[in-house]
Amino acid sequence: MAEATFDLIILGGGPAGYNAAERAAHGGLKTAVFEERALGGVCLNEGCIPTKTLLYSAKILDYAHHGEAYGVTVTGAFLDHAKVVDRKDKVVKTLVSGVAAKMRGAGVTVISSSAKIAGKTAGGFAVEADGKTYEAKKLLVCTGSEAVVPPIPGLRESYAGGLAVTNREILDLRTPPKRIVVVGGGVIGLEMASYFCSIGAEVYVVEMLDKIAGPTDADISKILQKNYEKKGVKFILGAKVAAVNGKPGDGVVEYEKDGKTEKIACDLVLVSTGRRARTKDIGLEGIGVQMNRGAIITDEQCRTSVPGVWAAGDVNGKIMLAHTAYREGEVAVSDMLGVKDRVDYRSIPSVIYTNPEVGSVGETAESAKKAGIEAEEAVLSLRYSGRYVAENEGGDGIVKIVYGKEHHEILGVHMIGSYASEIIYGAAAMVAKKQRVADVEKLVFPHPTVCEVIREAMFSIQ
Repeated sequence: MAEATFDLIILGGGPAGYNAAERAAHGGLKTAVFEERALGGVCLNEGCIPTKTLLYSAKILDYAHHGEAYGVTVTGAFLDHAKVVDRKDKVVKTLVSGVAAKMRGAGVTVISSSAKIAGKTAGGFAVEADGKTYEAKKLLVCTGSEAVVPPIPGLRESYAGGLAVTNREILDLRTPPKRIVVVGGGVIGLEMASYFCSIGAEVYVVEMLDKIAGPTDADISKILQKNYEKKGVKFILGAKVAAVNGKPGDGVVEYEKDGKTEKIACDLVLVSTGRRARTKDIGLEGIGVQMNRGAIITDEQCRTSVPGVWAAGDVNGKIMLAHTAYREGEVAVSDMLGVKDRVDYRSIPSVIYTNPEVGSVGETAESAKKAGIEAEEAVLSLRYSGRYVAENEGGDGIVKIVYGKEHHEILGVHMIGSYASEIIYGAAAMVAKKQRVADVEKLVFPHPTVCEVIREAMFSIQ
């Protein structure tokens, strides 16, 4: 006999899960969330929020160290990493408590346990947790993702011994490394490279590709790399890590580049080579949910191959970002409630929260070409913004507009510079609404702001 019966059971209490739970409960569905760790998932507990807390402290330190250009001299500024971690913990605790309060307020049942789908029932599905069985008419799988630890010789042993860490462990370090090697030049690796470089560590980034920041526009990637190098980060691109050996404080990373093998001595190794969907041992195979390379296959309504089962967030492997997960959870619930809705993956923005920030949405010129879209691009320096010049001594930020060649519809917007993370949502709306260049030219942007450069860039298009 079932311990309890619900309209909807959600596996995972991260951004997709808890947001969907609140929407579902307000929509009249009796809802339960199973979460084995803490509400908020990776984003809140060991990703988005903790890293931004650290990066903000580093930004304040950078301002103190480089204030002379703005007529401000600060002497003796230093960062107490342990106190930064304490503040990070406080911020996370506050926000996790807030999520729990939202669940209580919505009447959502939260069960602190891992759960496994036990199979189908006459009325829906059975889920097992802690030896008890629960039933629901519908399932929403939001089990998230986990860091990939690649099969590099010695890496797993180094991870077990503490020399190598992922984003989870590095955020809890009380003593920062003096020399760190970051394996992987994606967003997580770059943000941590920026932080540790700002607080005085010697930082190396080893990346297999010939550019950093993955799918980020190539020109913006180059500007970002140049800014990092000015800070002191050392990049080794087009290189493959061959081995990791040693112990915390006394490690060695070997890499191969141009047919040669080189070594870097280090105190710590951050493994930042990507993430994969967490789908193992949760019972998906038993009910026939189709997957591709370990991720659940979903459509634009987040429906899986099994009627009555939806999946949202990193577990579907599409765009592993918290805001994507929020939207997917909302769309899944809309579909359950019979409300017409869909996820527009074309207009989901992405951000790199370093200094300078990078904001991107939609097609790059390269991705448009690969997709067979005839597109052109317009590039404008952020120095066309009075506010940017006033606040960025020697700044080299740009905005790039990608637009359709025939109809001038806005296909993508990419920028590097101050406030990019806050500006990019407006560009996402332009892409989502399929606005044309002429439409944006008629919008009134506030002055002086950095965002008005987007409008200026539109006027440069003939």
